[in-house]
Amino acid sequence: MMIMAKVLQSTALSQPVIGSVKRKSPISKSAKSASVKTLKTFKKKTVEEQFIHFLQLSCPEQKSALDLTLEVKRLLAEKVEFIASERFSEPSAEGEILGDIFLGSGIEQSPAKVSKVAALPSHLARLCETKLLSPDEERSLFHRMNYLRFRAEQLRSTLDIEKPHCWNLRRIEGLLKAADLYRDFIVKSNMRLVISIVKKFVNLQNGFDDLLSDGIIALLRAVDKFDIGLGFRFSTYATQVVRRNSYRRVMEKQAERQRNTGSIHENGIDISDDQKESSMSEARWNELRSKLSTMLDDLDRREKFIIRARFSLGGHRRIQTLQRLADKLGVSKERIRQLEKRALDKLRGMVELTPLSEPDV
Repeated sequence: MMIMAKVLQSTALSQPVIGSVKRKSPISKSAKSASVKTLKTFKKKTVEEQFIHFLQLSCPEQKSALDLTLEVKRLLAEKVEFIASERFSEPSAEGEILGDIFLGSGIEQSPAKVSKVAALPSHLARLCETKLLSPDEERSLFHRMNYLRFRAEQLRSTLDIEKPHCWNLRRIEGLLKAADLYRDFIVKSNMRLVISIVKKFVNLQNGFDDLLSDGIIALLRAVDKFDIGLGFRFSTYATQVVRRNSYRRVMEKQAERQRNTGSIHENGIDISDDQKESSMSEARWNELRSKLSTMLDDLDRREKFIIRARFSLGGHRRIQTLQRLADKLGVSKERIRQLEKRALDKLRGMVELTPLSEPDV
């Protein structure tokens, strides 16, 4: 996320004033280039200067007339969505919402000071580094995000397909990009919430990574739809959205499995137990069982317990989930995953060192 640098002096980003110039006048071109004006976006000089600097860094000027026309068509085809507020149209709104800075109010805070989240792998802990927002910070960020989108929609409504102005398009693009920075900051500050919800829906058919990706998308939609003016915290709304989304995904996966199973039976595919019986001889099976028992004895107590539970060996009649084992051993689910992987790596090494005899043909 970009941190705003020192405020630069106002630059000469401008448009020519279109006027009547005599054909073939020897000074027409110089007069046209000299007669320029900059359409200001914000009233406060400091905010305007920061906005222009932001445009220079993030919104390069488009020079192709075709590109300008296509961009205008795209913007005219769809309104900029935002959560409206009566205060946005008031003359004092800019000062009350933005103050003296274009980007700020929490967005520039460094996550380095926030402690790592315990019991999470490093790639997930990094997602949770952004600090939680206070109620005041949350209100400020939502007001700023929606106010910038409101200003972008105002400019969008003035676009003219016959006279596409590069400067107006850059301003709209800049306002929307800045609003997205605020949105992304809100999302990052709520990543702990998403992880805590989706991990409860993980099972053999629904992996954590897939559920987390869907949960983040649901969180993005929740940020866009949330009305801070209603007076309650965003986490209350986001919890319901992410939980409902995760539940729907699990149900869809279950329905898909049922449809696939139904198709197998409808097509007359025989999956009876007779066909699933193993052709392995009893002597071969006893050898494998003896080898496995010996190898399991070489694992430590926790590894042996996890392997037996995860693969339904010994007294375990059902495959145990990572979460259930984590609850039994008093550790995190990720720690169970790590122990399982370590145990399987040990077993693979044992197999390589003591290969089984070739089966009888």
